[in-house]
Amino acid sequence: MDEKTLKAALHDLPLGGLRFYPQVGSTNDLALAWATNSAPDLSLVIADEQTSGRGRSGRAWHSSAGSSLTFSLILHPDKSEAESASLFVGLGALALVETLDKSFGLQAEIKWPNDILLQDRKLAGILVESVWLGDALESIVMGIGVNVLAASVPPAEKIDFPAISLEEMLHHPPDRLNLLHDFLTSLLEWRPRLGEAAFVQAWEERLAYRGKQVQVWSGAETSQVGTLLGLASDGSLHLLLADGRSLQVNFGDVRLRPAM
Repeated sequence: MDEKTLKAALHDLPLGGLRFYPQVGSTNDLALAWATNSAPDLSLVIADEQTSGRGRSGRAWHSSAGSSLTFSLILHPDKSEAESASLFVGLGALALVETLDKSFGLQAEIKWPNDILLQDRKLAGILVESVWLGDALESIVMGIGVNVLAASVPPAEKIDFPAISLEEMLHHPPDRLNLLHDFLTSLLEWRPRLGEAAFVQAWEERLAYRGKQVQVWSGAETSQVGTLLGLASDGSLHLLLADGRSLQVNFGDVRLRPAM
Protein backbone atom coordinates (compact mmCIF):
# COMPACT_ATOMS: atom_id res chain seq x y z
CA MET A 1 0.00 0.00 0.00
CA ASP A 2 1.22 3.49 -0.86
CA GLU A 3 -0.28 6.90 -1.59
CA LYS A 4 -0.23 6.42 -5.37
CA THR A 5 -2.15 3.13 -5.30
CA LEU A 6 -4.57 4.56 -2.72
CA LYS A 7 -5.40 7.56 -4.90
CA ALA A 8 -5.90 5.30 -7.91
CA ALA A 9 -8.18 2.93 -5.99
CA LEU A 10 -10.29 5.74 -4.52
CA HIS A 11 -10.27 8.17 -7.45
CA ASP A 12 -14.04 7.97 -8.01
CA LEU A 13 -14.93 8.90 -4.42
CA PRO A 14 -15.42 12.52 -3.25
CA LEU A 15 -12.65 12.53 -0.66
CA GLY A 16 -11.71 15.90 0.77
CA GLY A 17 -8.12 14.90 1.38
CA LEU A 18 -5.86 11.88 1.79
CA ARG A 19 -2.80 11.33 3.97
CA PHE A 20 -0.99 8.00 3.91
CA TYR A 21 1.68 6.92 6.39
CA PRO A 22 3.76 3.71 6.31
CA GLN A 23 3.75 3.71 10.13
CA VAL A 24 1.98 5.83 12.75
CA GLY A 25 1.18 5.72 16.41
CA SER A 26 -2.56 6.27 15.90
CA THR A 27 -4.47 7.36 12.79
CA ASN A 28 -7.12 8.89 15.05
CA ASP A 29 -4.56 11.12 16.76
CA LEU A 30 -3.34 12.40 13.39
CA ALA A 31 -6.90 12.85 12.14
CA LEU A 32 -7.90 14.79 15.27
CA ALA A 33 -4.95 17.13 14.77
CA TRP A 34 -5.83 17.58 11.09
CA ALA A 35 -9.50 18.14 11.93
CA THR A 36 -8.55 21.09 14.13
CA ASN A 37 -6.44 22.51 11.29
CA SER A 38 -8.96 22.92 8.46
CA ALA A 39 -9.23 19.36 7.16
CA PRO A 40 -12.03 19.18 4.56
CA ASP A 41 -15.05 16.94 5.01
CA LEU A 42 -14.34 13.31 4.05
CA SER A 43 -10.60 13.57 4.64
CA LEU A 44 -8.88 10.23 5.12
CA VAL A 45 -5.86 9.29 7.23
CA ILE A 46 -4.61 5.76 6.59
CA ALA A 47 -1.57 3.80 7.72
CA ASP A 48 0.02 0.51 6.78
CA GLU A 49 0.97 -0.03 10.42
CA GLN A 50 -0.24 1.37 13.75
CA THR A 51 2.02 1.09 16.76
CA SER A 52 -0.25 2.75 19.34
CA GLY A 53 -3.77 2.32 18.00
CA ARG A 54 -6.56 3.10 20.43
CA GLY A 55 -9.93 1.54 21.03
CA ARG A 56 -12.66 2.83 23.32
CA SER A 57 -11.68 3.76 26.88
CA GLY A 58 -8.00 3.73 25.93
CA ARG A 59 -7.92 0.03 25.06
CA ALA A 60 -5.13 -0.94 22.65
CA TRP A 61 -5.75 -1.86 19.02
CA HIS A 62 -3.01 -4.08 17.60
CA SER A 63 -1.93 -3.53 13.96
CA SER A 64 1.21 -5.06 12.47
CA ALA A 65 2.65 -3.91 9.14
CA GLY A 66 0.54 -4.78 6.11
CA SER A 67 -1.84 -7.07 7.99
CA SER A 68 -4.77 -4.79 8.86
CA LEU A 69 -6.86 -2.04 7.34
CA THR A 70 -6.44 0.90 9.72
CA PHE A 71 -7.74 4.35 8.90
CA SER A 72 -9.59 7.39 10.24
CA LEU A 73 -12.18 9.43 8.40
CA ILE A 74 -12.86 13.09 9.18
CA LEU A 75 -16.49 14.18 8.81
CA HIS A 76 -17.93 17.67 9.30
CA PRO A 77 -21.53 17.21 10.45
CA ASP A 78 -24.18 19.57 9.16
CA LYS A 79 -26.81 20.83 11.61
CA SER A 80 -29.03 17.78 11.19
CA GLU A 81 -26.12 15.35 11.55
CA ALA A 82 -24.84 17.16 14.63
CA GLU A 83 -28.20 16.55 16.28
CA SER A 84 -27.70 12.82 15.59
CA ALA A 85 -24.02 12.68 16.58
CA SER A 86 -24.51 9.54 18.69
CA LEU A 87 -25.42 7.64 15.51
CA PHE A 88 -22.05 8.03 13.77
CA VAL A 89 -20.66 4.88 15.37
CA GLY A 90 -23.68 3.07 13.94
CA LEU A 91 -22.98 4.62 10.54
CA GLY A 92 -19.49 3.13 10.52
CA ALA A 93 -20.66 -0.22 11.83
CA LEU A 94 -23.56 -0.51 9.41
CA ALA A 95 -21.42 0.46 6.41
CA LEU A 96 -18.82 -2.15 7.35
CA VAL A 97 -21.19 -5.09 7.89
CA GLU A 98 -22.98 -4.21 4.65
CA THR A 99 -19.63 -4.17 2.83
CA LEU A 100 -18.66 -7.56 4.24
CA ASP A 101 -21.98 -8.97 3.04
CA LYS A 102 -21.93 -7.46 -0.45
CA SER A 103 -18.22 -7.96 -1.14
CA PHE A 104 -17.60 -11.33 0.50
CA GLY A 105 -20.97 -12.84 1.39
CA LEU A 106 -20.04 -12.71 5.09
CA GLN A 107 -22.84 -12.27 7.62
CA ALA A 108 -21.16 -10.06 10.20
CA GLU A 109 -22.89 -8.70 13.29
CA ILE A 110 -22.49 -5.55 15.35
CA LYS A 111 -21.63 -6.04 19.01
CA TRP A 112 -23.03 -2.82 20.42
CA PRO A 113 -21.74 -0.26 20.40
CA ASN A 114 -18.64 -0.50 18.24
CA ASP A 115 -17.31 -4.00 17.45
CA ILE A 116 -17.87 -6.11 14.35
CA LEU A 117 -18.15 -9.86 14.87
CA LEU A 118 -17.82 -12.88 12.61
CA GLN A 119 -18.67 -16.25 14.12
CA ASP A 120 -18.84 -14.53 17.52
CA ARG A 121 -15.23 -13.33 17.21
CA LYS A 122 -14.05 -9.76 16.79
CA LEU A 123 -13.09 -8.78 13.27
CA ALA A 124 -13.07 -5.00 13.56
CA GLY A 125 -13.43 -2.12 15.96
CA ILE A 126 -14.64 1.45 15.59
CA LEU A 127 -13.60 4.50 17.62
CA VAL A 128 -15.56 7.72 17.09
CA GLU A 129 -14.19 10.92 18.62
CA SER A 130 -15.44 14.50 18.43
CA VAL A 131 -13.86 17.91 17.88
CA TRP A 132 -15.80 20.80 19.44
CA LEU A 133 -15.60 24.53 18.78
CA GLY A 134 -17.17 25.98 21.89
CA ASP A 135 -20.60 24.38 22.09
CA ALA A 136 -20.65 23.47 18.39
CA LEU A 137 -19.69 20.05 17.06
CA GLU A 138 -17.02 20.84 14.49
CA SER A 139 -15.82 17.41 13.38
CA ILE A 140 -16.30 13.69 13.84
CA VAL A 141 -13.26 11.43 13.55
CA MET A 142 -14.21 7.84 12.81
CA GLY A 143 -11.33 5.42 13.31
CA ILE A 144 -11.66 1.86 12.02
CA GLY A 145 -9.40 -1.15 12.29
CA VAL A 146 -10.11 -4.40 10.46
CA ASN A 147 -8.20 -7.66 10.91
CA VAL A 148 -7.42 -8.55 7.29
CA LEU A 149 -4.60 -11.10 7.39
CA ALA A 150 -4.26 -13.88 9.93
CA ALA A 151 -1.11 -12.16 11.19
CA SER A 152 -3.26 -9.25 12.41
CA VAL A 153 -4.87 -11.35 15.14
CA PRO A 154 -2.89 -10.97 18.37
CA PRO A 155 -2.22 -13.87 20.74
CA ALA A 156 -5.24 -14.85 22.83
CA GLU A 157 -3.54 -13.83 26.07
CA LYS A 158 -3.26 -10.22 24.86
CA ILE A 159 -6.94 -9.64 24.09
CA ASP A 160 -10.13 -9.74 26.15
CA PHE A 161 -12.43 -11.04 23.39
CA PRO A 162 -11.75 -13.76 20.78
CA ALA A 163 -10.62 -12.35 17.42
CA ILE A 164 -10.70 -13.44 13.79
CA SER A 165 -9.37 -12.21 10.43
CA LEU A 166 -10.85 -11.99 6.95
CA GLU A 167 -8.10 -14.26 5.66
CA GLU A 168 -9.20 -16.98 8.09
CA MET A 169 -12.82 -16.65 6.99
CA LEU A 170 -12.18 -16.44 3.24
CA HIS A 171 -9.17 -18.79 3.06
CA HIS A 172 -7.31 -16.20 1.01
CA PRO A 173 -6.01 -12.67 1.66
CA PRO A 174 -8.54 -10.05 0.47
CA ASP A 175 -7.50 -6.80 -1.17
CA ARG A 176 -7.42 -4.05 1.44
CA LEU A 177 -7.97 -1.25 -1.06
CA ASN A 178 -11.10 -2.85 -2.50
CA LEU A 179 -12.41 -3.30 1.03
CA LEU A 180 -11.73 0.36 1.82
CA HIS A 181 -13.36 1.54 -1.40
CA ASP A 182 -16.49 -0.53 -0.82
CA PHE A 183 -16.74 0.61 2.81
CA LEU A 184 -16.51 4.29 1.87
CA THR A 185 -19.10 3.77 -0.87
CA SER A 186 -21.50 2.20 1.62
CA LEU A 187 -20.90 4.94 4.19
CA LEU A 188 -21.63 7.63 1.60
CA GLU A 189 -24.89 5.89 0.69
CA TRP A 190 -26.04 5.65 4.32
CA ARG A 191 -24.86 9.06 5.53
CA PRO A 192 -27.82 11.06 4.12
CA ARG A 193 -30.16 8.71 6.01
CA LEU A 194 -28.49 9.21 9.39
CA GLY A 195 -31.22 9.59 11.99
CA GLU A 196 -33.98 8.12 9.84
CA ALA A 197 -36.01 5.26 11.30
CA ALA A 198 -34.83 3.03 8.43
CA PHE A 199 -31.21 3.69 9.39
CA VAL A 200 -31.73 2.73 13.04
CA GLN A 201 -33.76 -0.31 11.97
CA ALA A 202 -31.00 -1.51 9.63
CA TRP A 203 -28.46 -1.10 12.45
CA GLU A 204 -30.73 -2.91 14.89
CA GLU A 205 -31.29 -5.84 12.52
CA ARG A 206 -27.55 -6.48 12.45
CA LEU A 207 -27.07 -6.45 16.23
CA ALA A 208 -25.34 -9.43 17.78
CA TYR A 209 -27.25 -11.17 20.62
CA ARG A 210 -30.59 -9.54 19.79
CA GLY A 211 -33.29 -11.36 21.75
CA LYS A 212 -30.65 -13.05 23.90
CA GLN A 213 -29.36 -12.60 27.43
CA VAL A 214 -26.40 -10.23 27.71
CA GLN A 215 -24.35 -8.76 30.52
CA VAL A 216 -23.52 -5.05 30.36
CA TRP A 217 -20.95 -3.13 32.39
CA SER A 218 -21.03 0.66 32.45
CA GLY A 219 -17.78 2.13 33.75
CA ALA A 220 -16.91 0.65 37.13
CA GLU A 221 -20.53 0.05 38.05
CA THR A 222 -22.04 -3.33 38.83
CA SER A 223 -23.09 -5.16 35.69
CA GLN A 224 -26.68 -5.68 34.58
CA VAL A 225 -28.05 -8.82 32.94
CA GLY A 226 -31.03 -8.67 30.63
CA THR A 227 -32.49 -9.53 27.25
CA LEU A 228 -31.20 -7.34 24.43
CA LEU A 229 -34.34 -5.91 22.83
CA GLY A 230 -32.93 -3.44 20.34
CA LEU A 231 -32.07 0.23 19.90
CA ALA A 232 -33.65 3.57 20.73
CA SER A 233 -33.81 6.29 18.09
CA ASP A 234 -30.51 7.75 19.36
CA GLY A 235 -28.72 4.40 19.11
CA SER A 236 -28.75 3.63 22.82
CA LEU A 237 -29.44 0.04 23.85
CA HIS A 238 -32.68 -1.35 25.27
CA LEU A 239 -32.52 -4.21 27.76
CA LEU A 240 -35.35 -6.07 29.46
CA LEU A 241 -34.30 -7.00 32.99
CA ALA A 242 -35.39 -10.16 34.78
CA ASP A 243 -37.76 -8.19 37.03
CA GLY A 244 -39.58 -6.80 34.00
CA ARG A 245 -38.02 -3.35 34.09
CA SER A 246 -36.69 -1.77 30.89
CA LEU A 247 -33.15 -0.39 30.98
CA GLN A 248 -31.71 2.07 28.47
CA VAL A 249 -27.92 1.84 28.17
CA ASN A 250 -26.25 4.97 26.83
CA PHE A 251 -22.93 5.31 25.04
CA GLY A 252 -19.79 5.69 27.10
CA ASP A 253 -17.42 3.31 28.82
CA VAL A 254 -19.64 0.29 28.20
CA ARG A 255 -18.77 -3.38 27.80
CA LEU A 256 -21.21 -5.99 26.56
CA ARG A 257 -20.88 -9.76 26.60
CA PRO A 258 -23.26 -12.68 26.15
CA ALA A 259 -24.53 -13.74 29.57
CA MET A 260 -23.00 -16.93 30.93
